[in-house]
Amino acid sequence: MTNKSESIAKKELPVEQCEELLTILKTRFEDNMHRHVGVTWESVQAKLDANTEKLWSLNEMERTGGEPDVIGYDSETDTFTFCDCSAESPSGRRSLCYDPESLESRKKNRPAHSACGMAAEMGIELLDEEQYRALQQLETVDKKTSTWIKTPSTIRKLGGGLFCDYRFETIFVYHNGVESYYAARGFRGLLNV
Repeated sequence: MTNKSESIAKKELPVEQCEELLTILKTRFEDNMHRHVGVTWESVQAKLDANTEKLWSLNEMERTGGEPDVIGYDSETDTFTFCDCSAESPSGRRSLCYDPESLESRKKNRPAHSACGMAAEMGIELLDEEQYRALQQLETVDKKTSTWIKTPSTIRKLGGGLFCDYRFETIFVYHNGVESYYAARGFRGLLNV
C-alpha cells in the first residue's frame, strides 16, 4: 500500500520531461495565437512555474494525444484554461464508456476504462456542452470523431450520457447509454492553472 506522499511523488515529472513539455506547449501556443488573443507565453510560463504539479496533468493530456493549449484566461481568479485542441478526439482516450459506474455495470466486453474515471486520474475535467461549443468557436474539432461531455445528473440518473461532434458545419449534441463505447468516441479535458 502506498502512502499519500508516494502517490503525489508519482505525479511529478522529471526535470528533463518538464522542459520538453514546456517547449511543446510554448511552440503550440505561439503557433495558435487565435486561441488566446491578448495572452502572452511569459504569463502562462510564470503560472506554470508557480504550479508545477499541473505539469503532470498537462503531460498526460499531451501523452494521450490531446494537444493541450491555452483557450482562456479568467482575470477574477487569475487562472489560465488549458483544453485538448487536437483535431479529433484524443487518440489515447477512445473506446471508453462514460463513467466508473457504467464501466462496473458492464459484464461483457468491458472497455479498458471510462471517460470520467480516466479524467479524474489525469487531474482534468470533461468539457460540458457550453465549453465544447466555446472550443468549436476557436477551433473546428471532431469532424470524424465524437467526444463525451459532462452529462447533467438528471440524464445520467436515467442511464444516459451526452456526447458531441461536428458534422455538416453544425455542432451536434447526442445521447447514448453510458455503458456504450466506440472506437471513434473519446473525451476532451480542461485544466485550470
